[in-house]
Amino acid sequence: QVQLVESGGGSVQTGGSLRLSCAVRGYNVARDCMGWFRRAPGKEREAVAYIAFDGGYTIHTDPVKGRFKISRDNAKNILYLQMNNLKPEDTALYFCAASRSHSICTLDAARYDDWGQGTQVTVSS
Repeated sequence: QVQLVESGGGSVQTGGSLRLSCAVRGYNVARDCMGWFRRAPGKEREAVAYIAFDGGYTIHTDPVKGRFKISRDNAKNILYLQMNNLKPEDTALYFCAASRSHSICTLDAARYDDWGQGTQVTVSS
């Protein structure tokens, strides 16, 4: 059974930093695209970033570009999201996801097969 378990969320003030982790159990994701998504209160889920299987290619969406960085450690089967200069609008439930059945990385959530339960990030002004 594949499990994705996020951690690292919390409450910070504007300008603070957090590092989210996503540990994958039951499956080796070394050949898969992985991504981070978030859902803010009252809003639809949105993509944050994705990373290619070897970490050699990443995409970050405009709202987080220059502040967040996605990375991965395939030896440990862990995905990361370093979040710096956090803003109140970053407040959301953050999810990691793995795309096992698609070879091309994408920000389309429909192409991700496995999801974590989410970790809450709250940024106060």
